Amino acid sequence: MSKINIGGIEEEVITSEEFTLEHARDVLKDETVAVIGYGVQGRGQALNMKDNGIKCIVGEGDYNWQKAIDEGFVPGETLFPPIEAAKHGTIIQYLLNDAGQKAMWPELKPQLTEGKALYFSHGFSIVYKEQTGVIPPADIDVIMVAPKGAGRTVRDNFLAGSGINSSYAVFQDYTKKAVERTLAVGVAIGSGYLFPTTFEKEVFSDLTGERGVLMGCLAGVLEAQYNLLRKHGHSPSEAFNETVEELTQSLMPLVAQNGMDWMYANCSTTAQRGALDWKNKFRDAVAPVFDELYDRVITGKETEIVLTKGSAPNYRDELQKELDTIKNSEMWLAGAAVRALRPERRNK
Repeated sequence: MSKINIGGIEEEVITSEEFTLEHARDVLKDETVAVIGYGVQGRGQALNMKDNGIKCIVGEGDYNWQKAIDEGFVPGETLFPPIEAAKHGTIIQYLLNDAGQKAMWPELKPQLTEGKALYFSHGFSIVYKEQTGVIPPADIDVIMVAPKGAGRTVRDNFLAGSGINSSYAVFQDYTKKAVERTLAVGVAIGSGYLFPTTFEKEVFSDLTGERGVLMGCLAGVLEAQYNLLRKHGHSPSEAFNETVEELTQSLMPLVAQNGMDWMYANCSTTAQRGALDWKNKFRDAVAPVFDELYDRVITGKETEIVLTKGSAPNYRDELQKELDTIKNSEMWLAGAAVRALRPERRNK
């Protein structure tokens, strides 16, 4: 276990060099990991474990059944209906969407016999148990590894050899092996390093981040600047390039390499000065929105919406309508045109 010091605050992290893949394989040698749900997270984690030599089976319904077959899982051997997979598994990765976890729980719970581990990649169902009804038996381990990225990134980073950062937590340690099981699966799914958290802290930060900077706030701020530039007569291409293309293709890679200060230092003096002068104004303007958001997360108002809308029978159809509205907006039509002009796409 390594320690990192961040401004006087000491934190612990576990790297894949300290908890090696070979050790993970040894810890899991007598386990069968059953991945329930071959969706965005389930697919990435299942394929990574499969490639890493972990005994892994998938529990999936009709929706992604053929996809799992196409990617190497065999019906009756490594691919089963969800409840049958749970019967065979000793570590049950419950990776359905949150509404789906609530719906399947009455069927899944009887399969959680003594000594098994119930694994999550999100603290939602456990923390908001009053809404989900997910209350595990007392004689199992309840654990979590939460990759800090989408399931697509979990898989892509694994294939690229870079791994992904993940948090981990143990909610219930019946076997006294819960930490070892957690870290072993964390390494097996391709985590570059793992840092400890709790189920509560994971879900509070995750729901805030998704609605905030990572997705909701980002999309809203981009739209606001694009619309402003268009209102003042800038062309769609110019508005998109100044709002999105430069951000994603030039500036954010610099932040990823060495931090925000380094990115500022490698921009023009005009950009530096303007960014430093306006940064705090934007921070102070959105701070009340973030306060409201965090309050709605911890009080369960946001999760209530997720469960209600996510359990609607026409959810996928309604979701597609919302996504199509974004896709067909002028801003993202401009984005498609600009992306098509990138050299790597033109030269194919």
